[in-house]
Amino acid sequence: MSVDNLFQKYASKLLGMIDPEGIESLCSDLGVDHTNVRILMLAWKMKAEKQGYFTQDEWRKGLKDLQVDTINKLKKALPKLEAEVMMPENFEDFYCYAFRYCLTEDKQKCVDIESSCLLIDLVLGSQFRAQVDSFSEFLKNQADYKVINMDQWTNFLRFCQEVSFPGLENYDTDQAWPVILDNFVEWMKEKQN
Repeated sequence: MSVDNLFQKYASKLLGMIDPEGIESLCSDLGVDHTNVRILMLAWKMKAEKQGYFTQDEWRKGLKDLQVDTINKLKKALPKLEAEVMMPENFEDFYCYAFRYCLTEDKQKCVDIESSCLLIDLVLGSQFRAQVDSFSEFLKNQADYKVINMDQWTNFLRFCQEVSFPGLENYDTDQAWPVILDNFVEWMKEKQN
């Protein structure tokens, strides 16, 4: 079966692209849940622009890059794709992509807190469990922020990579951290006392 025939198997005839229903069907055939991080990684590989949809060009690009043309080969390629994403030179790009992929409306620049918490858990939970759990708890219990923007999103990754946790000894408020992270650190310190 060719890449294009495989595309037709999942594509909506009406839309000429794979839609959320097609993605669920693809996930079912791959044996992964549609909320699995590997599906987001696959979207990243395809450079998919619209959440829940794969165009034929995106599909061709992704499958060509993965060198697969069957569901079985794609299933076998997922662990390799995950390893590729987790490489430091790719991870930051994937992390930023995940945020942009969640911007479903035109001109949308922020993601609501609830979605941010789910997304941060999905993309960082396996690497930075303690930071993700604490930050999510903080976000859900504060009232100053209703949304997260790209700057706050990218700085949380930097925070996870650079700041000792949970001690926070090397967190420097003089560095250019977003206020939301200053507030998070303050909240953490109050909790610890």
